[in-house]
Amino acid sequence: MPFRRRTPLAFRERLRRAILPPKGFRRMVEYYRLKVMRIGGSPHAVAAGVAVGVISAWTPFLGFHVLFAIPIAYLLGGSMIAAAIGTTFANPITCPIIWPLTWKIGATILGHDPAGHDNLDLGQLFHHLDITQLWRPILEPMVIGAIPPGLISGAIFYAGTYWAVRSFRNRRMERLTARAGMLKSA
Repeated sequence: MPFRRRTPLAFRERLRRAILPPKGFRRMVEYYRLKVMRIGGSPHAVAAGVAVGVISAWTPFLGFHVLFAIPIAYLLGGSMIAAAIGTTFANPITCPIIWPLTWKIGATILGHDPAGHDNLDLGQLFHHLDITQLWRPILEPMVIGAIPPGLISGAIFYAGTYWAVRSFRNRRMERLTARAGMLKSA
């Protein structure tokens, strides 16, 4: 194979690279930022797509975030690629924060007593995939509880992405205009 390592990585190193990016989280975030900035479409379309993806990431349906985000972004006139990128908001670092938070908010909104579900055997429910018994105590509060933080974070991401894409494109246009002016004068 032409792109294989000459000496294979040890198991520990492969495991570490699976959990932590080899070049660091800062570089990974910068990569996604540039990827979003270069998406075609208006700043509104890109920002709406990212916002829809982030809102979708708050739902408890892991694995279906992209399937929810893309049609909604299409209906709102947002970028479907940006929506798919926005769903990366739900990742192994943020999900342990998102899930308990949405469950607590949902239980509070629905008026459920959080202490009343201490006797649930989640392992047994997931083993038998009994969705009917899983819906009322777990999924329903998480879906309802995902709405307020999802809308808040979606609005924040919309505003931030809109401003960033617009300023990125304006700076790029200024650079290209200056370069074209230098070429004409030469």
